[in-house]
Amino acid sequence: MKHYSAVIFDWDGTVMDSTHSIVSAIQMACADVSLPVPSAQDAAWVIGLSLESALYRCVPALTAEQLPLFLERYRYHFLGRDTQIKLFDGIPELITTLRSRAVTLGVATGKSRVGLNRVLASTQLHECFDITRCADESFGKPHPGMLLEIMEARALRPEQVLMVGDTTHDIQMALAAGVDCMAVTYGAHDKPTLVKAQPTVMVSSVPEMQAWLLDRV
Repeated sequence: MKHYSAVIFDWDGTVMDSTHSIVSAIQMACADVSLPVPSAQDAAWVIGLSLESALYRCVPALTAEQLPLFLERYRYHFLGRDTQIKLFDGIPELITTLRSRAVTLGVATGKSRVGLNRVLASTQLHECFDITRCADESFGKPHPGMLLEIMEARALRPEQVLMVGDTTHDIQMALAAGVDCMAVTYGAHDKPTLVKAQPTVMVSSVPEMQAWLLDRV
């Protein structure tokens, strides 16, 4: 059985139950700027990508001139729900257990650095992760840049690393970086979509994730 010495987590939809809030913020921002409102499925598909690049897929009518106002309205709606967004049940306990086993823990996220720092502080997890990378300071998913930078900084070989995420963007990033990937089916992308991307393993809950991980770290 393969064992890992590092686990790198996506954030939204994997660690934090924020998928609905992101989708709603995109949809409400579209309405505010008088743009066609994407379906929940289309808005959810882009979660994990950097916000600016994601918008051109789910809001194709958005112009460069409209972008600043759109981003302002998106942040207004998202931050208005910020205090209501919680970690998935079992995540804090899983992080504590992995740390007790001296596993290197990281985050590779489409969030901005400001956004990630804010939620790390509010969830009191800022000291739990050894290394983090954000889309606005590296390459956005599915480019492997964030994982490659993490591996270089921590002197990790690809076979030592497991990426955990809820979207095909996470899986494609992991494959491009040469690392294994666990896909969780409780986030932004549904199970049939994730299956097509061929993750190393899929789990449907945090307890299932923990059981699988603790046999392999």
